[in-house]
Amino acid sequence: MRELFDEVAGQSPLDPQESVRRATRVPQRKRFYKEAGTAAADGGFFVTLDGKPIRTPSGRQVVAPVCAIGEAIAAEWSAQGETIDPLTMPLTRFANSVAEVGDRVDAVADDIAKYLGSDLLFYRAGHPEALVAREAAFWDPVLAWAANDLGAHFILSEGIVHVTQPEQAIKAARGVFPSDPWSVAALHLVTTVTGSALLALAFWRGALDSDEVWAAAHVDDDWNVEKWGVDEEVAARRLAKFIDFRAAVTILDALRA
Repeated sequence: MRELFDEVAGQSPLDPQESVRRATRVPQRKRFYKEAGTAAADGGFFVTLDGKPIRTPSGRQVVAPVCAIGEAIAAEWSAQGETIDPLTMPLTRFANSVAEVGDRVDAVADDIAKYLGSDLLFYRAGHPEALVAREAAFWDPVLAWAANDLGAHFILSEGIVHVTQPEQAIKAARGVFPSDPWSVAALHLVTTVTGSALLALAFWRGALDSDEVWAAAHVDDDWNVEKWGVDEEVAARRLAKFIDFRAAVTILDALRA
């Protein structure tokens, strides 16, 4: 799926770790504008720099679907100093990517659906008992919600042994995906940074808030930190993911407002 998203300022929102690596290899541009703002456009709002709409590196215009998103992207441009740092502009990277793949919404949605066959929530620890209980406390309510609200009944597995999920369950969950490119792309981003399409759907449908989603996605990581301490490299990767996660949450919140 990553190939659907061309590099935007040297980055793709689909893989935050790769985004960081690429950004370190891309020379930062000097700020070339005075003011950032928004302007009405067909189907939404332009983000403007000195009155001119921004475009993707391939020349496509970026049109935010609602004013709040346009203003948030413009705020990223306004916050830049003498040089433009793409790492501080997750919403801009996201918007550029959506502009590039807006006509391939079904392909993006299909890639989310692939996670429903091997979702993070399906594969459980066998021991220790405390971790087993913690996973159940965070993940079982989401599976119950999927079963009760979506009619999607999934199968659990212990360890990493693959289990084939019922096609009916995958189809039921796939059936409630949004259809507009911004929502689908944001849902995809939440899915990839958490490893769980079910957590992404639970947030989209209002069953979990963003803090609950992030905590559920990192049950095992947080357990390891408690037992062994912080691994600085792992923590850096997690922070990079969180930045993009928050961008996706901002998009979905604005679209549901």
